Amino acid sequence: MTLAIQIIQFILIISVLVILHELGHFIPAKYFKTKVEKFYLFFDVKFSLFKKKIGETVYGIGWLPLGGYVKIAGMIDESMDTEQMKEEPKPWEFRSKPAWQRLIIMLGGVTVNFFLAWIIYTLLLLSNGDTYIPADSLKYGIQVDSVGEKLGLRTGDRILAVDGKKTKKFNKAVLQIILGDEITVIRDGEEILIPLSDEGKADVFRTQGRNFMSYRSKPIIEKVTKESVAEKAGIASGDQIVGVNGANIEFWDQFRAAIGNSAGEDLSIQVLRNGQTKELFLRVPEQGVIGVQLDFEDLRVTDTFNFFSAIPAGLTQTIEVLTDQIRQFKVIFNTKTGAYKQVKGPIGIVEMMSPTWDWTFFWSFMAMFSVWLAFLNLLPIPALDGGHVMFLLYEMISGRKPSEKVLERGQIIGFVILMGLMIVVFGNDIWNIIKRFI
Repeated sequence: MTLAIQIIQFILIISVLVILHELGHFIPAKYFKTKVEKFYLFFDVKFSLFKKKIGETVYGIGWLPLGGYVKIAGMIDESMDTEQMKEEPKPWEFRSKPAWQRLIIMLGGVTVNFFLAWIIYTLLLLSNGDTYIPADSLKYGIQVDSVGEKLGLRTGDRILAVDGKKTKKFNKAVLQIILGDEITVIRDGEEILIPLSDEGKADVFRTQGRNFMSYRSKPIIEKVTKESVAEKAGIASGDQIVGVNGANIEFWDQFRAAIGNSAGEDLSIQVLRNGQTKELFLRVPEQGVIGVQLDFEDLRVTDTFNFFSAIPAGLTQTIEVLTDQIRQFKVIFNTKTGAYKQVKGPIGIVEMMSPTWDWTFFWSFMAMFSVWLAFLNLLPIPALDGGHVMFLLYEMISGRKPSEKVLERGQIIGFVILMGLMIVVFGNDIWNIIKRFI
């Protein structure tokens, strides 16, 4: 059932984004009286799941869920309809329109993607506010594992800036550290500048960034799993762990280490409850997990927005997401970090979906992915919108159209590049699945 929910979310998000992206091309094309022959959700290689002709356009659903397309008459695109291009240009064809109109048609898809993300982020901020843990005001600093230590961080450090820029949110600080070159922290009362090595980042990507850095907190229990070792021992929600076997415990990482190092052993746990200290006893299972969750409420803050403040905040968030995605390429193309091994295709993206239906996650992911599609489509690769834009800008600047042979060859080269990238990301997805069983 969990996998089914993840697949449904992925298909629904992709469907909405593809339809709106293609509408971004379709609407200006129709406005400029350009014939649109096909409007497809997903690709109809050899056959369609559904198709219906309305007016001059065939609307359909393909079987291959890797995107979608509109086929515009008189345009060299993925259909490679060279026969049509041998005929004399018709007034309703793409190639007969002024360059500025063709440019608007080609930029329509990415424009819709960008504005969609802006709208979603604005509405999310308006309805939910923005809840986060401040990066620069953590009460007890950060908590890192062995991977975080290889980056040069230490438990108890307080983050001041990454690459000289202050980071407001802790989750943003985690991303900025992965993408950045240096981090400034306060350690034992001193300000320290830590260079972020490619080798350290390689370890982060090797473990997919799982918990290499989190926030240090008091060991106050938020939830106790039913029928767990902790519940049977009498640990309750709201308890603060203050000791294990008589040794003082001040922070959650100390308690977690004490439990993890005591698998199969009997422990006495001292908890503070309603101002009184109680001693409880339990045997730690071999897995080293007793069934408790931490309370982070004392670290969180929420910024609220009205309609007029949510709009610029939504734009800022959209631009930040776009900027971070662009910066990721520096890390991905640096082979020393190994980040390219973590690039995800459709299979990997499905695994990123929430295992339960969560509308906040759904819309947040759609906004993020919409920005990603806008950026990806603007890359100057023939066969993508950015490739067409590149040739159009050349035409507008030079006053000369590229020959149809150049456009055809560019389309073929772009198609080969995209297929190569798809093979890489699908191969990564499959290899990551295989590694779980090795």
